[in-house]
Amino acid sequence: MKTLLLVRHAKSSWGDQSLPDHERPLNHRGRRDAPRAGARLRERGVAPDVIVTSTAVRARSTAVILAEALDLESGRIVEDGRLYGATPDGLLELVRALDHELVAVMLVGHNPEIGELASRFSDEIDDMPTCAVAEFRFDVAGWAEVGTVAPVEVLYDAPAHDR
Repeated sequence: MKTLLLVRHAKSSWGDQSLPDHERPLNHRGRRDAPRAGARLRERGVAPDVIVTSTAVRARSTAVILAEALDLESGRIVEDGRLYGATPDGLLELVRALDHELVAVMLVGHNPEIGELASRFSDEIDDMPTCAVAEFRFDVAGWAEVGTVAPVEVLYDAPAHDR
């Protein structure tokens, strides 16, 4: 069994128009939503072996906040530049190349790619707002098989559940 968590980074700031897109930080709402999402994951007992995050500041910040909420050491966060500007096929390729020893992996990335990949796995997911988490359990022996069979379980959570 393999568990894949797809997370869209928390809400980012557009306050400083001089910043390149890659450097945009989280805004107030993002800094509020990410710990809440992490707390809900912790309550469900989620404990990824690794968090693979985009190198963009807003994604890295989201990954750090989630790791803290899940009591994961910072060494379990891996930055991967392929998540910034990836295609859904590129994300799936990255997933399929994961170390077979890993059981649960969280990817923190961007829309539309994260949302499109989540929609491929489940037609119940048609939107991934900022800080949304889509969790998929696949009854497969290795990551290379992810996407060749439907997930046996799908869980979805978004910040709107806080309101």
